[in-house]
Amino acid sequence: MATRATAEGRDRAAQRRKPQRAEESRTRRYDPAETRTRVLEAAYMLFATRGYANTGTADIAREADVSEGSIFYHFGSKRALLSELGRLHGEKMVAAMQGEDALADVTFHDSINRCFDFCEINSVWDEVVHDGSDCPGPGTRGHKHNPEAEPFFHAAREVVMEWTRQHLEARMAREGRAGVETDLAASFIFALVGDSMQHYFQPGVSDADKQRIRREVVRFCAAAVLEPERRDRTSGA
Repeated sequence: MATRATAEGRDRAAQRRKPQRAEESRTRRYDPAETRTRVLEAAYMLFATRGYANTGTADIAREADVSEGSIFYHFGSKRALLSELGRLHGEKMVAAMQGEDALADVTFHDSINRCFDFCEINSVWDEVVHDGSDCPGPGTRGHKHNPEAEPFFHAAREVVMEWTRQHLEARMAREGRAGVETDLAASFIFALVGDSMQHYFQPGVSDADKQRIRREVVRFCAAAVLEPERRDRTSGA
């Protein structure tokens, strides 16, 4: 009798261990870098389609085909994961703005129109992380800042600002210009594009008005950064 009870106990214990072993075997399929990438891409897709609040770490683990524990191991928390997603979003945006061109060859017409195109395709992220917040940057709109979105926004902003600074430096070198405060200029351009997005994505804005907004943003950026030097040369200053 005792032998039978002991055997049954072993069977039950084995059954309880099976899910755990299956879960552990999933994590051994991927090296740490691949696991991290899978989590980021899965979370990026789920947050964009379901929303941040409606997506749990278990959902992300299932989509990424990794253990839920690996999410906390690599990112620490769901909020920290949102920050990494902001960086990923920023990287995707700057990749779109640069395209296949060398940095110095990208004109304001190219980068700004590509930015608008990217934000139109990825506009769902506005609803996901900003919830109607007023964040001064590409792809954001609304009127009230959402504190929960801050990790996403700040990480994305950092990536886009750094690319903009490098782009300005490359353009200045191509134009043979010096003395431009690229850190400040990048910040001003970022704010200008962000404000233009507020107008661009307002309900009821016509296609003609959208094109007009794009043209004005390009004109302002080119005039502010490139035209002063040309005016100085023609005036003899």
